[in-house]
Amino acid sequence: MRSPRRVQAVFFDIGETLINEGEIYGRWADWLGVPRHTFLAKLGAVLATGGSHMDLLEYFRPGFDLEEEQRRRAEAGVPNGFGPDDLYPDARACLSGLRDQGLYIGIAGNQPVEAAEQMAALGLDADVVGISDVWGIQKPAREFFERCAQLADVLPDRVLYVGDRIDNDVRPALAFGMRTAFLRRGPWGHIQEDDEALGNCLFVLDDLAGLPELVAEHNAA
Repeated sequence: MRSPRRVQAVFFDIGETLINEGEIYGRWADWLGVPRHTFLAKLGAVLATGGSHMDLLEYFRPGFDLEEEQRRRAEAGVPNGFGPDDLYPDARACLSGLRDQGLYIGIAGNQPVEAAEQMAALGLDADVVGISDVWGIQKPAREFFERCAQLADVLPDRVLYVGDRIDNDVRPALAFGMRTAFLRRGPWGHIQEDDEALGNCLFVLDDLAGLPELVAEHNAA
């Protein structure tokens, strides 16, 4: 008899899970007139003390107004958000490999409204794309993960949520009763630590390449 906790749906975070944000941060450094290596070094320091990317931007430009800066960048022809070149090379094959197993595939992350169009342009093999500012719900809110399970129309323990952050992805998804896969890449993925949370993950990954096989083996057990 198969386990009642067989994975039936897989949801992916966006930033640093499917999308490489390195160039996005690099463009912000250029815009603020800060050397890229200095900007990234400060990012690591901010994250290590529990801060966010907004704290980083505020550090280099006190009184930072994200909406106003994005407007100015757009007027200057500087890209905001992400495009095809920012997609991690293992992302597309991973989603397709899971889809081939008949699983429900979702993408859901904390992103601005504009990210919905940017994700659609990538043409990824997913049943749904959830954008926090479109939903009006942000991680780590329980309602965010509840929305994912509702969209997949499965019980929470049949959903695998894949993300690079312990605070925004792993802990809240586990608290809602989902299975989790922690992806060690990007700044948060390498800086954040929580042995107890990671011990409760179904998988801890260095990339997405092997995830379809891992899920298939789990479901066959």
